[in-house]
Amino acid sequence: MLSTVLSSVVAMVLSVVVMGLGWVLAKRAISDREKSSPFECGFDPIKSARLPFSLRFFLLAIIFLIFDVEIVLLFPMLVSMNNHFSLSMLLGTFLFLVILIVGLFHEWNEGSLDWAQ
Repeated sequence: MLSTVLSSVVAMVLSVVVMGLGWVLAKRAISDREKSSPFECGFDPIKSARLPFSLRFFLLAIIFLIFDVEIVLLFPMLVSMNNHFSLSMLLGTFLFLVILIVGLFHEWNEGSLDWAQ
């Protein structure tokens, strides 16, 4: 118990020291108009560099990441099913896939997957 408390205190002190050193050693640059303007090969910018972000692209990227993580979570179940087959593991995998498919149909009906609109 004492070693856990001691290591927690050491971790907290070390993180505060590192953050303090970063704050002290960081350059305090004053933001002026030239530094905050976009740079296009030495020419004046033609358009604004701060265009609005496409929310549909962001949602599609998040959906891709979610399905990517879910496939990574599904892979160990399939590998362990190869070694020893159990009914509970089969039902768990089936339930996981059903939840994925229901989520996919919900996103499809919501219109999140319609890119051209």
